[in-house]
Amino acid sequence: METKNLQRVALSTYFFLSGLCFSSWASRIPTIKGFFQLNDAQLGSILLVMPVSALVGTIASGWLVSKFDSRDPLLVSFLFFALSLIGVSYAKTTFILILLLSVFSICMRILNIAMNAQSIALQGKFRKKIVGSFHGIWSLGGVIGVLFSTVMVKNGISMATHLTIIALITVIGCLIAYKYSLTNDRSSKGNKLIFGKPDPFILYLGLIIFFAAICEGGMYDWSGIYFKEIVKEEVFTYGYLLFMTCMATSRFFLDRLLDKLGMPVMYVFSGLLISVGILSAILFPQFWTAIIGFCLVGIGVSAIFPMTYILAGKSKKYSPGMAISIVGTYSIVGMFIGPPLIGYLSHTFGLQKAFLIFMFCGLMFIPISQLFFKKSEIKSLD
Repeated sequence: METKNLQRVALSTYFFLSGLCFSSWASRIPTIKGFFQLNDAQLGSILLVMPVSALVGTIASGWLVSKFDSRDPLLVSFLFFALSLIGVSYAKTTFILILLLSVFSICMRILNIAMNAQSIALQGKFRKKIVGSFHGIWSLGGVIGVLFSTVMVKNGISMATHLTIIALITVIGCLIAYKYSLTNDRSSKGNKLIFGKPDPFILYLGLIIFFAAICEGGMYDWSGIYFKEIVKEEVFTYGYLLFMTCMATSRFFLDRLLDKLGMPVMYVFSGLLISVGILSAILFPQFWTAIIGFCLVGIGVSAIFPMTYILAGKSKKYSPGMAISIVGTYSIVGMFIGPPLIGYLSHTFGLQKAFLIFMFCGLMFIPISQLFFKKSEIKSLD
């Protein structure tokens, strides 16, 4: 097999394992809520720890991608990522839980930026577009993670056993992938953060990622709660599972859709799907209507992060790794605000009304993206 194909397989493995770990954690949030007997506001406060910690990871990742090839930070962060996942499952106090979630979140931010920087570097070795497929593989890992979680929950398997199995698979997988991962991908320029007036190119992309993070992060953290408490479904992972499945499937077709429709149209289409899907789940909180609504949201959010990271990699001011790191900071702010805000609004007004936030964020993709393409010279991937 050609070197570039081996590197693509290795990077795909990292994306898959990242999705597997994250969805395994997110699908167990209702279990954690029940174990610690948290109300929605308290859960929101604990979830706030993750984006706060991820800011540390963003700062660290920006420095790491400017000093080293991305493969070394990628491996180290993955190992601690997996170990902290095991720790979360054994936490007996909220203090220990918060501490381990902080490590989990810092590592997740570092590995996400390193993976996306590698994907843009690897794209240069291929004629056909491949970046969208990596995000599809991340979502596929997420689907497998939720499927496995569903089996665990349905059979009464403990969270500790469940997450330990996932962590062991992750450690073995990333050690094998490291041998074949991309080397010599550190950019020689554009690695310094420039302070001053915000770069409009980065600002617009950052705002898109900000609203995408609220939508996607909120669905990860609260879809299980919604199905358990609003839809009254005992196997609460069903909604999350279908959301992830539709997101994964859509991402595998993303590269083709971008060729046919273009990014400006895809941003509008995505925003409308998210809004219609959420409204369906809110107005008709029965099993099938909520499932269909979550599926539409999954399809809608599928393109946002891949498209925006591709565009960030075209920055003339920053290297791809640094541009992704800066844009990624906006996603941290979205994660900082979104899931905890849902918790506080839910505690005050109820979870259904709180979910209207997702509809608002979906609609915001439309004007912001059109302003970006109007102001930017970029009209396509070419």
